[in-house]
Amino acid sequence: MDFLSPVLDGFGVVFQPDNLLYCLLGVTLGMLVGVLPGLGPAATIAILLPITYNIEPTSAIIMLAGIFYGAQYGGTITSVLLRLPGEASSVVTAIDGHELARQGRAGAALGIAAIGSFIGGTISIVALTFVAPLVSGFAIDFGPAEYTMLALLGILLVTTLGTGSILKSLVMATLGLLLATIGQDPLLGTARLTFGSDQLLDGIDFVIVAMGLFGVGEILYNLESLRKKTPPAAKVGSVYPTRKDLSESKGAIARGSFSGFLLGILPGGGATMSSMVAYAVEKKATKRPERFGKGAIQGVAGPESANNAAATSSFIPLLSLGIPANATMAIMFGALMLQGITPGPLLVDEEPQLFWGVVNSMYVGNLLLLAMSLPLIGIFVRILKVRAAILAPLTILITMIGVYTVRNNVFDMFLVLALGVLGYLMKKVGFEPGPLVLAFVLGGILESAFRRSMRTFDGELTGFLGEPIAATLFGAIVLLVVLSAVRALRTRKKAKNNKENDVPPAERRPEDRDEQRDRDPAEHVR
Repeated sequence: MDFLSPVLDGFGVVFQPDNLLYCLLGVTLGMLVGVLPGLGPAATIAILLPITYNIEPTSAIIMLAGIFYGAQYGGTITSVLLRLPGEASSVVTAIDGHELARQGRAGAALGIAAIGSFIGGTISIVALTFVAPLVSGFAIDFGPAEYTMLALLGILLVTTLGTGSILKSLVMATLGLLLATIGQDPLLGTARLTFGSDQLLDGIDFVIVAMGLFGVGEILYNLESLRKKTPPAAKVGSVYPTRKDLSESKGAIARGSFSGFLLGILPGGGATMSSMVAYAVEKKATKRPERFGKGAIQGVAGPESANNAAATSSFIPLLSLGIPANATMAIMFGALMLQGITPGPLLVDEEPQLFWGVVNSMYVGNLLLLAMSLPLIGIFVRILKVRAAILAPLTILITMIGVYTVRNNVFDMFLVLALGVLGYLMKKVGFEPGPLVLAFVLGGILESAFRRSMRTFDGELTGFLGEPIAATLFGAIVLLVVLSAVRALRTRKKAKNNKENDVPPAERRPEDRDEQRDRDPAEHVR
């Protein structure tokens, strides 16, 4: 009963009128963000960070959390109706979802997506309720050595387990760590990388980095698609799936919820990777894989359950360890810090109302999303008719006003614009800003913990191996580096073999033709 008491108190926090209103506002904004292709929850939360200054901490985090998991619902609508994913995590849903729409079953696809999202999210919240306190209790004895290894492991996981290039992710993470060192040395007070500017002595504020790279950068990048005409949306029809649809989807929903919860906890996992893994799992599990890509209902139910489960479970490392699992969680980390709250093992004991208020608000938010997503689909589709040429300048204006209100500093506005241009150029050449922002957040934790550890160990790096937990985390880091190297070598070898196989037979060297004949003699039988 001692465990259930703060959980029940958390429901009392959620059902306060102000918090209910912010929960509704958050999930509604999240759905709108999901419907509008390109903006995304990370950019929206970054833009809204200055507004949270004047909101009570619990209410602010409830609203921002609602935006995050609400966007997973909204992104499904355009994926199914237009084959235009509003969210990266809805890319896989567009494959079979839009095929169902072309067959006149858009309503069934949207209905099963909403049901799967609700079930996946709810299962993940229940697991979060029990797992997060256990993780916090385990991590409460963490010292500088453990946090050094944990932060380093988090950065490496994000760069090596992401969906993009490992090398590009490492470059972005390195740049993020470099930006985190700008300002005064935390121990010696000397200026670092300020180039003589007094404005940079306090370092670069996280809000500026987030609003520049995700807010302005995403808007500039998405403006390039203005010339593309949006195709007409498919007719929705009945949004209630049949008994056959529910029967075929129940296994996919269960598997997607489970895999999404596990992958959401991992740094670098998140909703996008979870949806892709769930789709691959369903394609392997089905007895009729040929239906995938042609309108398989499991191809919608599995990924949608997974991305909502992952969106919820990604709060576990943030709230329990103070380690953000993805770019959006990094911005949530910044939002908590702006409120004077430090995420980590002590949060459950020091701020139980906030912790359980945010966790329990997800139950209410999922119910609100289920209630809104089915009957209000027509309204959300009409939002797509608003021209991006109107939305983009308005969003930029709100962003710049928000930046100025943080410190009443014009220099910050120019810095946001510069980072926005940098974010746009990075996206153009295939560099994702997520690893940079995560490394920027974790860089401060890593530097502080590492330097305190070095003082404790008298400058001996071997001191980390004398701490059991730190040594275990170090072993995980070494294993991760080895596995990443092996994967990179295999990918390079596979690419080389594919390139050689593409060479016409007449252009192959004699020894290559002999090797090919040995591998597949049937090809040379005439």
